[in-house]
Amino acid sequence: MSFKRTLLATAAIMMAMSGLAATPAHAEDTTDALLIRLKEKGILSEAEFNELSARRRTEIQVTPPAPAATPQAAAAAALDDKKLVRMMDGGGVGLQLGTVNLKMSGSINAFYTHESGQGPAANRIVAGGLVAPGDDTSAIRNGLLPGFLKFDVTTNQGGWDIGAHFGMYPGINSVTGVGGANSGGSPAALSTAGIDFRQTYITAGRPGFGEVKLGRDIGLFASEAILNDITLLSVGTPGNNPAPSNTSLGRIGAGYIYTDFQPQITYTTPKFGGLQLSAGIFQPLQTLGSTAFEVNGRPGFQGKATYDFKAGDVGAHLWLSGLTQRHENGALGNYTGRAVDGGAKLSFGPGTLTGYYYTGRGAGTTGLFLLSTDALGNPRKSNGYYIQGTLGFGKITAGASYGRSSINLTSAERADRASVLLSGNYSPLLVDHNESYVGQLRYGLTDWMTLISEWTHSRSVATGGNKASSDALALGSILFF
Repeated sequence: MSFKRTLLATAAIMMAMSGLAATPAHAEDTTDALLIRLKEKGILSEAEFNELSARRRTEIQVTPPAPAATPQAAAAAALDDKKLVRMMDGGGVGLQLGTVNLKMSGSINAFYTHESGQGPAANRIVAGGLVAPGDDTSAIRNGLLPGFLKFDVTTNQGGWDIGAHFGMYPGINSVTGVGGANSGGSPAALSTAGIDFRQTYITAGRPGFGEVKLGRDIGLFASEAILNDITLLSVGTPGNNPAPSNTSLGRIGAGYIYTDFQPQITYTTPKFGGLQLSAGIFQPLQTLGSTAFEVNGRPGFQGKATYDFKAGDVGAHLWLSGLTQRHENGALGNYTGRAVDGGAKLSFGPGTLTGYYYTGRGAGTTGLFLLSTDALGNPRKSNGYYIQGTLGFGKITAGASYGRSSINLTSAERADRASVLLSGNYSPLLVDHNESYVGQLRYGLTDWMTLISEWTHSRSVATGGNKASSDALALGSILFF
């Protein structure tokens, strides 16, 4: 074999070895340098150089070696998965600690609210009315929602999804503290805000079974009414604007009865298509405003059914709920409070239309079992409704609604009103109905923050003819995370 042929063979072997053993960048530099040096020394002709270069490009496959395991990777592989910390998906802010999920979610809002009243006058006093006669007032206050901070700790144990839930609802306004965290406002220096610990409950569920809830959380009856109300994000009827408390009234008492947060044991089924059912036993509530000594030996009962439908840009959310509770009013006798409600929220692309109605006997108005009986313990009938529409334009949403809540006199009260001498069972100052009109404009500044402007006209009318009304303008923002 000639010297030249030996060099060519050696070059080919080196090319093959460099392609197998080196990184791609290093193999390319070494082989190119060798071929160029052989050509410069005259050992390779131009044709031989071109042939070997082409052969290198087409025949030699450069395969990078598998990376060696780092000490960090080896340590991570050896860790118990239960001890790892991972980020969580979904809303709120949270993380996974092994098999335990920790999530924190919350909301804050604040509004400048100016309410124009009619001024104090005897013919504007309405007992149970949402509008108090008074002059113009201004406030920096919470809307219908106070702020809230909720913690959820969930995991799966033995095939069960187990959860512990805590919800704190602090307001930005100071309160007197007399009667609880949502007591009357105290707009004076050195006062403090209230914290309403509304939620403390356990959940246990599994696929195919549904979920059981034990503790304090939002009720079933009338819960959909407030959750689908546009004033939930804003102010609505201010309520005591000169000395604001933790919340405004929104549309409570002017379209629906407040569902409240109540101690309960409830069961919710899995979804059957779009249908879901809930039922529960509840802490029995006393009659608000009654002077009788009430001790209730039976729990309250509530239930709810919802149905969701979606087809393209058309959707529907339908609901029906109810409650019943026996009241043992001592000297005034016993009565059973009952109520049912139903509603529908229809969506058509960027627009929604919502309608709601409730009726009850001995259920009260504004709050559960508030003004639910006359002075003799006879249950009053009540009813109410609201209609609402929204339309979205990109980040802008415009909404409007009207609602009304009425309560009727009992037969004993009507007879007393018709008599020449009132016995005291009837009062002409008693509210006949509350109503409000709302116009709202929202702008989604970010995924978390929404800017809101709103106008609300509220009106209260007594059975004896007294009337009070006000107009409120609210400007502010609400943030969810």
